[in-house]
Amino acid sequence: MRTPRSAMLVAVIAVAASLVSAPVSAAQRAGRDTVEELRKQAAQARTDLEKTTKELDDRRQALDRSQTMLKTTLKDLGVADTDLNRIREPLARLANAAYQGGATGSMTIFSSGDPGGALSAAADLTYLAAGQDALVKRAADLRKHREQLAATAQDLQSKNAVAQAKVQQQIDALKTKSAQLTQQLTRSLGKLSGNQGLAAACDPALVANARTYPNGLIPARYLCRLPEKDRMLRADAALAFYKLDAAFKARFKSDMCLRDSYRSLANQQRIYSQRPGMAAVPGRSNHGLGTAVDICGGVQNQGSVPFNWLLANSLKYGWFHPKWAYVNPFEPWHWEFKSGKTQAIADPGQ
Repeated sequence: MRTPRSAMLVAVIAVAASLVSAPVSAAQRAGRDTVEELRKQAAQARTDLEKTTKELDDRRQALDRSQTMLKTTLKDLGVADTDLNRIREPLARLANAAYQGGATGSMTIFSSGDPGGALSAAADLTYLAAGQDALVKRAADLRKHREQLAATAQDLQSKNAVAQAKVQQQIDALKTKSAQLTQQLTRSLGKLSGNQGLAAACDPALVANARTYPNGLIPARYLCRLPEKDRMLRADAALAFYKLDAAFKARFKSDMCLRDSYRSLANQQRIYSQRPGMAAVPGRSNHGLGTAVDICGGVQNQGSVPFNWLLANSLKYGWFHPKWAYVNPFEPWHWEFKSGKTQAIADPGQ
């Protein structure tokens, strides 16, 4: 799913190479050159930002792994400290007992006392000495392990601090670059007029997002604006409509008048309740898909010059007047976008 920032950065890629089939004037040619340059800039910007974002994600994942390793190391270090503290007291007691037993044993062996007692004392001393050696070795091993863990933890902390600084630098640089590109492209788009500007801001990739929503419940962020205020269509239908409207304007010196375009489910329910049998069942209208318009301003009058022109030329731009609109209900104002995919819409488009 695209974010508003990424949509702006790639928006100009949607601009068509030409908007009308009429002879190209110098101004139109200059506009097309500007659009083509914007396309290149947007494509390069998208490539650079995607690459930087990928590198940033890799750094974050590596940092997360390193932080996990650091937590594990610090936990192991705590365990090693506990083990070492546990062994210190018995080690001290054993060392003291060995010292005391050693002094007594040596005196007993060389005295005139009981030889058997002397040998028993010597055996005890040997046993104590062996226990002491084992404890000393265990303590040495624990101390060495603790020192290794401490060194590892210190190294990880140092590396993680550097990695975090680099990640933050990349984030800041990415934000700055994204803001600069957005401002640059926004300024360039602002220089385009009419349908060129609208087409540049309409990302065809939004079609896939729009298709995931039910009829009449498509969020506005996945639709594209039309020349007439508050009118919107799905991106593919909108891009085709810009071309149709540009051709219409070249012929009749004005944009097409629209009475309706994308229609929310709530609005469709309102219309259906007012005109049952004359409007599509809510959830079954092409308006709810963002692929239909209702035309006004005289163009909707069957047999008029604008209507006949539209009938003769609309299909070139992907729009058509459905057969049912000539019969029941009779709706000469209703026109639909001929999508590349078959749409299972049986009810009237109104």
